[in-house]
Amino acid sequence: MDGNKRPATMERITTEALARPFIERQLTALREQIGGKSVLLALSGGVDSSVVAALLVKAVGKQLVCVHVNHGLMRRSESEQVVEVFGNQLKANLVYVDAVDRFLDKLAGVSEPERKRKIIGVEFIRVFEEEARKLDGIEFLAQGTIYPDILESGPVKAHHNVGGLPEDLKFELVEPVKLLFKDEVRVVGTALGLPDGMVNRQPFPGPGLGVRCLGAITRDRLEAVRASDAILREEFAKNGLEGKVWQYFTVVPDFKSTGVRDGKRSFDWPVIIRAVNTRDAMSATVEDIPFAVLQHITARITAEVPGVNRVLYDLTPKPTGTIEWE
Repeated sequence: MDGNKRPATMERITTEALARPFIERQLTALREQIGGKSVLLALSGGVDSSVVAALLVKAVGKQLVCVHVNHGLMRRSESEQVVEVFGNQLKANLVYVDAVDRFLDKLAGVSEPERKRKIIGVEFIRVFEEEARKLDGIEFLAQGTIYPDILESGPVKAHHNVGGLPEDLKFELVEPVKLLFKDEVRVVGTALGLPDGMVNRQPFPGPGLGVRCLGAITRDRLEAVRASDAILREEFAKNGLEGKVWQYFTVVPDFKSTGVRDGKRSFDWPVIIRAVNTRDAMSATVEDIPFAVLQHITARITAEVPGVNRVLYDLTPKPTGTIEWE
């Protein structure tokens, strides 16, 4: 069979009952492929890499080495969740790399979006390579490649950045979910017992909050993005919007406006809320959020997030806008 084609006989995995036989087949296949050797995985905490990690933990246990790189551009508590779930609960062989200062120092003063993306991608590869070279006996590289990745970009999931490792690191690829669509990966993750907040995590750009802290990234404005995003997600969950809206997040641009705080003029940033629905990400509509909910979110953000005095709602569909701002 062509490795880039999903078998016509493969049943769609829509329930946990259908996921269980898939899991058993993959556990057998993984044990046969890896044998007694070691396998390396870049564990971002996203859906795909988390499901692959959970499968490999069940299949080969401590032969899996997970490397989680905290580049400082994660949403609130995401790195902590990775450590809790995989390090503490699943007892995985987890290497946690605190690279926050390294990434933010490289990004200082860089405002052009594509240059920011390139710096984040290249630096991730370098950090991952450094960790890989510290390990002996690694012969396999696991990736969270899913079927749309194969359709769009071929067999190497380059947007996860591990496809750029140097030639001398001759790892054999392990890709247990490469014939699944995203919704199927989520079902498999649930069947494996991963927490709902990890399995049903929203789509998140590879550069993380780096493309939502518009322009040159500063630590205080990055923290404003992280804090306002956490408030938005909390309030959407409270108001029944968590499963209704495909993607929602906050953006903080690199300019300030005049406001009033405690009876005095302030000169602070705006926070922009983006909430969209889409089927294929090629086009998107803006969610009609109840005005009372927006008012409450605005009150919380302006009261709780330092350096912010305005909240705006982006009403632009795709086209003419894109889903992300950068």
